[in-house]
Amino acid sequence: MSDKNEELLTAGKMAKELGISDAKVKKAIQSLGLEPVAKKGACNYYGPDALAKIKASQAK
Repeated sequence: MSDKNEELLTAGKMAKELGISDAKVKKAIQSLGLEPVAKKGACNYYGPDALAKIKASQAK
């Protein structure tokens, strides 16, 4: 059985965790070409790997 219990994050949740604005997170998602692992209505959910990529891109 695969581990589907990994925490999925919205752009807003990632912004809070990284201490940056939602807009910066959304811009990073777009520029890095990240695809959501799940969608629920209008919300996109990303895995922990997306958070790591965004964090690395903000360190530049």
